[in-house]
Amino acid sequence: MTALLEIDHLRTFLAIAETGSFTRAAELVHKTQSAVSMQMKRLEERVGRPIFTRDGRFSKLTEDGERLLDYARRIVKLNAEALAVFDRELSGRVRLGVPDDYADRYLPEIMARFSRAYPSVEFTVVCEPSLELVQRIETDEIDLAIVTATESSRATETFRQERLLWITSNRHPTHLEEVLPLALSRPTCAWRRAATERLDRIGRAYRIAFCSGNAGAISAAVLAGLAVSVSPESGLRPGMRVLTPADGFPDLPPCRVGLVRNPHRTSALVDALADYIISSLDNLSEASQQAAE
Repeated sequence: MTALLEIDHLRTFLAIAETGSFTRAAELVHKTQSAVSMQMKRLEERVGRPIFTRDGRFSKLTEDGERLLDYARRIVKLNAEALAVFDRELSGRVRLGVPDDYADRYLPEIMARFSRAYPSVEFTVVCEPSLELVQRIETDEIDLAIVTATESSRATETFRQERLLWITSNRHPTHLEEVLPLALSRPTCAWRRAATERLDRIGRAYRIAFCSGNAGAISAAVLAGLAVSVSPESGLRPGMRVLTPADGFPDLPPCRVGLVRNPHRTSALVDALADYIISSLDNLSEASQQAAE
């Protein structure tokens, strides 16, 4: 009889592939490191090939591991969708944290799909910057958070990546001002640091003209021609223009979006919401599949 791949093993495999570490993956899947190692040993026995190799402190996928990765993502995603069709008995309250700029773009689809599947669930949403949301996870104030993925103490399940772009008004030559006015978030914001560091590298003079943790306020300043800012590609609005190296603006690092889970509040309800978020917004597995084709 053909051996079957276990969903739990594949979830752990995906966590290791994302973090590059058995230790950080163990934190993500809420297991001990020895349990994670045992699961991967059994997974390798099932596929009959080594799927990991060591690279210093990190664990890298072998060629066979890379081949398994796309299948694992699709199997886990399809499993969640299949269970959602038949399991509508979940009830209770789930608390989701999301930065307000992501809320505008991502929440409508997530909330619509999840609420249709689980109409008895009370859905609480907290909108704050990523760092504050991670702190709320630490203090057990929310169950799950969509955040900008950065190097932090809390492991992040990255599932989406977009270009981070310089933006200005398409009706105003704001970007040509001698001292560039910027509209950016708080000093702790990773996008703000990326923007100012790259301007410093090229010696471009700038000033912080507007500072706000609210994405709508930043966009208003840009559209009014009062400042230049940065935004993920999905955040572009009518009336905005993208600035490129041809305009004298250096490339920015990609924007990586991920999930952070509350390790003290694991439940089928939280897992269901996490699966809906990933299936609604994931573009990394899609890109992997297209590259394979």
